[in-house]
Amino acid sequence: MLNRIERVLVNCNRWLLILLLLAMACIVFANVVLRYTTGDSIVWAEEVARHLMIWGTFLGAGLVLRFGGHVAIDNLHQAVSTRAARWLRTVVVVGIGIFCLVMTYFSIFYVWATRFQTTAATDIPISFIYVAMPVGFLLMFVHLLFIVRGYIADGSYVESGEMDAEAAASL
Repeated sequence: MLNRIERVLVNCNRWLLILLLLAMACIVFANVVLRYTTGDSIVWAEEVARHLMIWGTFLGAGLVLRFGGHVAIDNLHQAVSTRAARWLRTVVVVGIGIFCLVMTYFSIFYVWATRFQTTAATDIPISFIYVAMPVGFLLMFVHLLFIVRGYIADGSYVESGEMDAEAAASL
């Protein structure tokens, strides 16, 4: 059951990122084409593309963490004994977990503080854009929980035929 939930979460997360990147690419491409062919650009294109990039960044961070794509220095893990390396990885996981939860908590206040501000071109509440922060940090925490056992035990990340650390870092 837990494996199925994990698979569904990863697939939904992945497809949502694909759709966000596709929408952003189409909007930017259309804006560039219109600017050079007609001399006018889409008024809201840059703003919406920026908002999609914000959402993509926060939604993709959990997948990048899952596949080991974030910047990491693992020399110390390899230089110490197996037991010390497990202890060190436990400290790292606890630190990342606390960071994700604290950032989720405080970003909720940030979203709440911006609920009455609107964007310039589209006039939507800025809180709709900034809600990507608590969603992204919470999603990163969930991805961390799914990989924690393998990471602490032997420093491994999730293996995938489609995704590795290099591909994850390029998201």
